[in-house]
Amino acid sequence: MLDYHRRPVRAPLFFAAALLFAAACSGSSAPDSSSGRAAADSLARGLQAHTAGKLDEATTAYFETLAKDPTNKYAFYNLGEIAQRQGRLAAAESYYRLALDQDSRMPSALFNLAIVRTSLGAPQDAVALYRQVIAADPDSAVAHFNLGLLLRQAGQTAEAQQELATAQRLDPKLIPPATPSPAGQATPTPRRT
Repeated sequence: MLDYHRRPVRAPLFFAAALLFAAACSGSSAPDSSSGRAAADSLARGLQAHTAGKLDEATTAYFETLAKDPTNKYAFYNLGEIAQRQGRLAAAESYYRLALDQDSRMPSALFNLAIVRTSLGAPQDAVALYRQVIAADPDSAVAHFNLGLLLRQAGQTAEAQQELATAQRLDPKLIPPATPSPAGQATPTPRRT
């Protein structure tokens, strides 16, 4: 059994910075391109610090990003990931919800919010969130896996088995525990898409 439940999804580091930079240069991310480039630069600094484990520096850079681009979903998401990593679940939830206010189908934010809601004792919320992840990314093996575990825990055995079988078909390494266990949920490795 893989015990990934408590590890949040990491931001798509280089892709996020490149995407934001491209949007900034085209003028779609901020009112003017210089502000957009400045936001992209702050985000890139934050991602670099985040990757290096310099979370205070990353947090500062993400807030600088938001000062220049108040709707930057990646900055909100990464602040949520840091808060979740630090065990500040209420803050993590708030940041993920802010990211989702910008992009309601952001799979990584939905996924991590599902983990937070499970940790906070709201498995039904997590079930709904995993269903949203699957709607946005039907090939997310770990979302199918976690949904299956939660459904099995709730006594919805047939649907749970279907979700677990889908997860294992998509990723044969995801093997459910013999008995229901909320701590056995999985998170994917960082995605660069």
